[in-house]
Amino acid sequence: MTQQIVFTPRASTPSFSSTLELLKPITWFAPMWAFGCGVVSSGAAVGDRWPYVVGGILLAGPLVCGTSQAVNDWYDREVDAINEPGRVIPSGRMPGNWGLRIAIGNTVLSLFVAFWLGAWVFGAAIAGLALAWAYSAPPFRLKRSGWWGPGAVGLCYEGLPWFTAAAAATGGFPGWPIVWLALLYSLGAHGIMTLNDFKSVEGDRQMGLASLPAQLGIDRAARLACFVMALPQMGVVVLLLAWGFPLHAIVVVILLTGQTLCMPRLLRDPQRFAAWYNATGTTLFVLGMLASAFAVAALQGVGA
Repeated sequence: MTQQIVFTPRASTPSFSSTLELLKPITWFAPMWAFGCGVVSSGAAVGDRWPYVVGGILLAGPLVCGTSQAVNDWYDREVDAINEPGRVIPSGRMPGNWGLRIAIGNTVLSLFVAFWLGAWVFGAAIAGLALAWAYSAPPFRLKRSGWWGPGAVGLCYEGLPWFTAAAAATGGFPGWPIVWLALLYSLGAHGIMTLNDFKSVEGDRQMGLASLPAQLGIDRAARLACFVMALPQMGVVVLLLAWGFPLHAIVVVILLTGQTLCMPRLLRDPQRFAAWYNATGTTLFVLGMLASAFAVAALQGVGA
């Protein structure tokens, strides 16, 4: 017999604190960092375009990323009522269907801000919002797949904010070198997102979520995540050398070497050390993003 979950709201409207909790500000860092890398990589003087840059930061963080968090919590509310009843929706601190209302409202506001920022930003925002909804909402529920889910999140958290920032800073298409970097680091982020699945392997298996650790087993999934993180960075090194930036390429190699030295500890016990690796190896990963962004800044306009 299917257990029916009854939500008992404590108020008719959500408080500011519960709304902020739903939007999860801690998750905004990754897309906002990628946005910063995009601004740097554009090579543009943003003095007269600072309103667009500020608007883009808001778009990447509280708007698009916040929307993805609200959508995810709304469509996971029944599962969370069992596994994490303290979350803002199942606890009743986000009453009625306000979680869905906020997700829809944030989507509309995101599109409005993106339209103001220009055609390229608007197109990127549409793609990011579509992925945010498809990740959590039926009928797609990309999060049920260990392949499509992390890929969608990686693109939303790294590639699209990077492209959006460069487009907002330049007022147009930022150039193919920026696009290639954004795509490569999005692919690498697939591995980072897989690491987040190690904390819920048993729950994923019970709920039928085909995360890579649940599908492949913990050891194989951990090795694959390491490979997926490292290979795109090797591609970045090749591109930096081809574009004539050997010093920046060396920096990325050093940072990748640091990640590689951290990987044996991760592989000894992925469930125990995944969070540790996110604090060490992933930090080196995002520093490599910034190093490559500084290199590509000199190529502004190439291939546009």
